[in-house]
Amino acid sequence: MTDTRGPQPPYETYGGEQPVQQGTQPYHPPQAYPSPHGGAGTQGGQQHTGQPGQAGGSAAAAVRRPRTGATTQPRTRKARLRVAKADPWSVMKVSFLLSIALGICTIVASAVLWMVMDAMGVFSTVGGTISEATGSNESNGFDLQSFLSLPRVLIFSSVIAVIDVVLVTALATLGAFIYNISAGFVGGVELTLAEDE
Repeated sequence: MTDTRGPQPPYETYGGEQPVQQGTQPYHPPQAYPSPHGGAGTQGGQQHTGQPGQAGGSAAAAVRRPRTGATTQPRTRKARLRVAKADPWSVMKVSFLLSIALGICTIVASAVLWMVMDAMGVFSTVGGTISEATGSNESNGFDLQSFLSLPRVLIFSSVIAVIDVVLVTALATLGAFIYNISAGFVGGVELTLAEDE
């Protein structure tokens, strides 16, 4: 069939816009940020390069480079504090526990020292010398080994440990009272505490 209408006028559209012709490339909006590959993105076969003053600037201008030679050193915070008061009850409890631990260490150290000296033969040698020096025709002299036996040494060490517990606890509590009285006049002991970040 042939068209008998003859030549037709061009199409008129609203606003004077022309219809999109076939074969032209579609519209690509400018990129707001550069692509991660070298600052130039390819979209639809068309390459966009950033220009100064446009939204799609180059990656060199968008990436902030760190300053060279800048070193970060850890800061140390310091606080100056003052011990204004020591609680006598807490001081008594802590000193009591510490004195018990010290008494147990005294008993164990005495037993270990006696065993070492007995293994080395110190008591037999010194005891023989003392018995010869103090002996006579009627008596054999002073017997050091029977006097410094292990049970007697442990009993003597236990008595010293009990006395140490009582004295240390009482003196520490009395010292807390004396410190509180003196801190009311001079302000107490000042301490400087440091904290590493």
